[in-house]
Amino acid sequence: MDFSAVKASEKAEDALKGARKQILASKWSDVNIGANEILGINKDVIREVGHPLGEFATADEIQDCATWIRSKAPDGLFKPKTGVSCDSSSSSSEDTAHFRRILRKSFEEAGEVTSAFAKTFYMGTMLLGEEAREAIWAIYVWCRRTDEIVDAPRESKDEMLRDLSLWELRLEDLWAHGEVVDVYDLTLLQVLAKYPTLDITPFMDMIRGMLMDVPGLGRDRYDRFDELHLYCYRVAGTVGLMSLPIFGCAAGFDDETARYVQRLTFFSFRNACMILTLCSLHREPALSLGVAFQLTNILRDVGEDAVQRGRIYLPREDLDRFGVTEDQIFSQQLNENYRRLMKFEIDRARMYYARARRGVYMLAPSSRLPVQSSLDAYGRILDKIEDNDYDSLTKRAYVGKWEKLSIIPLSWYRTTEMSRIFPLPGDEQIVLEEA
Repeated sequence: MDFSAVKASEKAEDALKGARKQILASKWSDVNIGANEILGINKDVIREVGHPLGEFATADEIQDCATWIRSKAPDGLFKPKTGVSCDSSSSSSEDTAHFRRILRKSFEEAGEVTSAFAKTFYMGTMLLGEEAREAIWAIYVWCRRTDEIVDAPRESKDEMLRDLSLWELRLEDLWAHGEVVDVYDLTLLQVLAKYPTLDITPFMDMIRGMLMDVPGLGRDRYDRFDELHLYCYRVAGTVGLMSLPIFGCAAGFDDETARYVQRLTFFSFRNACMILTLCSLHREPALSLGVAFQLTNILRDVGEDAVQRGRIYLPREDLDRFGVTEDQIFSQQLNENYRRLMKFEIDRARMYYARARRGVYMLAPSSRLPVQSSLDAYGRILDKIEDNDYDSLTKRAYVGKWEKLSIIPLSWYRTTEMSRIFPLPGDEQIVLEEA
């Protein structure tokens, strides 16, 4: 799909641009978010984790550690900037050991945030190697912080837009110059230094995806599936691009081939947050997993989104097709029309799962099981909706921890070459053409 051809919220885009201009017109030092506040790590995040966060390093220690990381990055990765050094030649072995401790603690806390907010996803990351696991935690925390900046209670939308614009500018400075502000920026800087093909574009696109959910600025209704598809890309598909350099691709499916696709798939950070990605020769498989996961979230949370947020994600064209009204959804009235609508949407989601699954074989072997097991576990939510007689208005479909664990052996088999010859019952045979 050509996302540029799908209309997004111009009001939200213009509001963000306006806030950005105001910040650029002022001095950076004039933008104050609180002397001891880490942007995007608010009281709700701290309460969920269970202890204070980011307090183990001073501002000077953070900057010294950043200099050390930049000094180890590939030549030319960061553009020179006054006050942002890449020279750590004066650092002693004791300094280096201290920087490593700061970085290790930063990744440790990133893992704690990940575990607190995304237990299923966190379990999947534990199947990765240490370096890849920590890199994915760093990306998750950045996305979590973006979400918190947009969703946190505010005095006004102007305050949120100011912080989000500041967040965007900070992201640009990190990519351009390796500049950081806090300990969690250090983790993302380290990821960028280790994976220099990491692209800033999906990070920027995710910011705009989050804006699509802001009341009064974004959208609380979608007329057509194409419009919902854009939302699914921005809040879900973007993470695949973020993760691509980390997961890696199998022989014959390199990063450049996947970049031609433009969009790798990934599951939403809005509701459960698991990181998955696909390398693909074709646009359709690359987008399919993110769309499948996001549709699963939407189908699971129809009642919750309507009652608690005044939001209906299901396209109006689908509601009209099956004779389901918005009033029916807000009043949580289950009838045969709604059941038929849910059957249609579940079939659509499963179609995307089926299209996406072949992309698992395009991943590096070490990344296949985390991806496939998460795909299988999350897809099981659709089964639970069916078990609930398609009632996602008053019931929440849930897959327990032990059931998720029980899926892993089947997921492992699906990652093997043998499964392409002898697929499990119900699985389609997968045929791939290498680059």
